[in-house]
Amino acid sequence: MKAAPGAPAPPSGATSAVPLLDLSVAHREIADELKRDFERVLASGQFILGAEHDAFERELAATCGLRHAIGLSSGTSAITLAIQALGVEPGDEVILPAFTYFATASAVAHSGARPVFADVEPRRFGLDPESVASRIGPRTKAILPVHLYGLACDLAPLVRLADAGGIPLVEDAAQAIGATDRDVPVGKASAGATLSFFPTKNLGALGDAGAFVTDRDDVAARIRLLSRQGDAGDYRHTAVGTNARLDALQAAFLRTKLRHLDTWIAARREAAAVYRTALAGTPVTLPEEPAGARHTYHQFTIRAPRRDALQAHLRARGIATRVYYPIPLHLQPAFAHLGHGPGAFPVAERLAGEVLSLPLYPGITPDQIGRVADEVRSFYDEGSAKG
Repeated sequence: MKAAPGAPAPPSGATSAVPLLDLSVAHREIADELKRDFERVLASGQFILGAEHDAFERELAATCGLRHAIGLSSGTSAITLAIQALGVEPGDEVILPAFTYFATASAVAHSGARPVFADVEPRRFGLDPESVASRIGPRTKAILPVHLYGLACDLAPLVRLADAGGIPLVEDAAQAIGATDRDVPVGKASAGATLSFFPTKNLGALGDAGAFVTDRDDVAARIRLLSRQGDAGDYRHTAVGTNARLDALQAAFLRTKLRHLDTWIAARREAAAVYRTALAGTPVTLPEEPAGARHTYHQFTIRAPRRDALQAHLRARGIATRVYYPIPLHLQPAFAHLGHGPGAFPVAERLAGEVLSLPLYPGITPDQIGRVADEVRSFYDEGSAKG
């Protein structure tokens, strides 16, 4: 059997490789629908904005439990436009976690604002409120928590901090569509949430795409304006915006995929439950699933002692894994000018050395999960025997 894309080749004589992600499983099930989407958009002649785009925005807002959804060209553009819509200007500061994907910080920097990093807490990997409080200053104009791996971070203390300081809070939910905390969906307790529809996401386009979801009429209107070159109609530009529109073809594909999202999230949660049973008693730390929170398992990310050696062990046996993310933002060369050295944000640095995402996607089988878990267990058992 040929290995799926992204999977390492298994050693000679070994069983089939286990890929980190296999998009073909879900795409096979909806291939006919996607082909019809393409044909419908092609026949319409409307490739930018239009009825298809508007329908997707309505359906996405309803799915997310919020009043507005604005389709955008990527999750990165969603962050940039969101902080601009909240009044962040060049020279202002935005507080964000030191442990997250680079785009969260690069979007802030591209807006002309200064990224101010704060440490994270070790359970949900979200912003640590104490660290945030210590970073708030007179130029702080926004707080930008990130929901990593499909689990909403603990927003309540961050909302209290933001409210007390009169500081807008906006959520980076690129990995967390459908996630809830205290039964509240992402984007509901703040000025809104940015979403990414990069192909590997739980709701993935067939290309780049993103969105912003919010209950606030003013924020929605401002982001919509900024995403269309600030054009208020009839070539009357009331703001200096950009081109960050979502094209109609991606909107059509996403409408189809949106109808399957709950089923796919349920499949991810079922696979995660199998992992929890299979990995019980091993030295790894399993993902948190707090009461009242719905984890959507964009990734099944463990914290692993001797992480790099474990990853090499799994790779040698045809099992793909990935480290999201091996270098915390404050230690990235692009942000060296901010002056942070090793030890500045210890939890972020510790997580960067321990996290490992295991294969998980709709369609992964219990046998595949069992094989991954057996190899994890074998690695630690061998280590104990050598010790």
